Amino acid sequence: MQLGGRISAAIEILEDFEARRVPLRTAIADWGRSNRYAGAKDRAFISGLCLDALRRRRSLARTMDSEGARAAILGALGFLWNRRVEDIAAAVTEEHGPGALTENEQATLSGAVLEEAGDYPDWLAPNLRRVFGDDVDAVMAAFSERADVDLRLNTLKASPEKALTALKTVKAEAAPLLKTAARIAAPQPSEKAPGVTVIPAFNKGWVEVQDLGSQLAASAAGDVKGAQVLDYCAGGGGKTLALAAMMENTGQLYAYDRDPRRLQPLFHRAKRAGVRNLQIRSPAGGEGLDDLTGKMDLVFVDAPCTGAGTWRRHPDTKWRLTEKQLQTRMSEQDAVLKEAARFVKPGGRMVWVTCSFLMEENEDRLAAFLETQSEFSRAPALEFMEKSGLLIDEEKAALQPCMTPEGAVRLTPDNIRADGFFVAVLVRAGG
Repeated sequence: MQLGGRISAAIEILEDFEARRVPLRTAIADWGRSNRYAGAKDRAFISGLCLDALRRRRSLARTMDSEGARAAILGALGFLWNRRVEDIAAAVTEEHGPGALTENEQATLSGAVLEEAGDYPDWLAPNLRRVFGDDVDAVMAAFSERADVDLRLNTLKASPEKALTALKTVKAEAAPLLKTAARIAAPQPSEKAPGVTVIPAFNKGWVEVQDLGSQLAASAAGDVKGAQVLDYCAGGGGKTLALAAMMENTGQLYAYDRDPRRLQPLFHRAKRAGVRNLQIRSPAGGEGLDDLTGKMDLVFVDAPCTGAGTWRRHPDTKWRLTEKQLQTRMSEQDAVLKEAARFVKPGGRMVWVTCSFLMEENEDRLAAFLETQSEFSRAPALEFMEKSGLLIDEEKAALQPCMTPEGAVRLTPDNIRADGFFVAVLVRAGG
């Protein structure tokens, strides 16, 4: 495909996304089924352009003086991808291009500077200011950047040094903060990230694709070697596998999720990763958790949430999020907290994690829980991260700005260049 055809495709996909409010990947897939001539490079280009346009949707609209998809795509090419206006003007008049630039488009792309705007929904402004105060613009700007590809080095299969050496082919380097984390820098616009899942080190189980923030959240489990651990909302099992590595295949690890379909990938992933202390409890097989009541040293709760912390990777979700959806997630979180707490033994602890920075999904939920569950109390999450043995001593001071007054950790990309996560530890009295 020529550039003009790629631009037209991106505009068409963005218009479809905004009309139907489906996930962007759905709009892209639907377009692809109707346009099978597009190759892998074409699809990567078009997808990357749409994602970048959504990352800076409001800023591009303000600068281009238009809310339309055409303005967003042309603006993304000019201001985010640094394409010359002459090249854009030539491309749009190609056979499959979207049509010549208007005088206003030509003038804006030639001489304007991207005008910063709040690249998030208006209704969320009070929620964001409640969390970040005067820093909201800087934090949201970080959430509008492209994300790196982060990897976890699986110590059940190889030493971090051995795994990192094997990752040189995809230009991975050691990541900050954690001894078992690696990072591939975010690809340039129009380029695909390296194919990590096809390299030998991945297929041998030496590495897993996992954001640094997610890895840090898992480290809040602390020292869990030989422990009885329940991953209550295991999903596809990213944090389950991280917990297994921390446990060094000792003790017993249980993985559960209310949606059995989400657990399906974990069976294969655990085998590839060399996990031997895992029991997967699936509702589809009638496998309940009643026998675990009050017996767990640690209950890890990666709770359902809005996913606001993943806006760098999934910018479409911030424009699809509604107040009703937030309220629904809050109700689900209250229920999950209450359900998960019953498995914590006296003297045991619960780790609460969301990939959201919103206080409504975190501090508010924990405060409501603690009002009715007096046997639980907060504990400093950073102390348990340190007890995991995974933090790099010389770098852990970088986490101090992430601490909340109540002892939780709120991770954001402006601080540690990772997805947004909230991590809290609750300890049950007794034992």
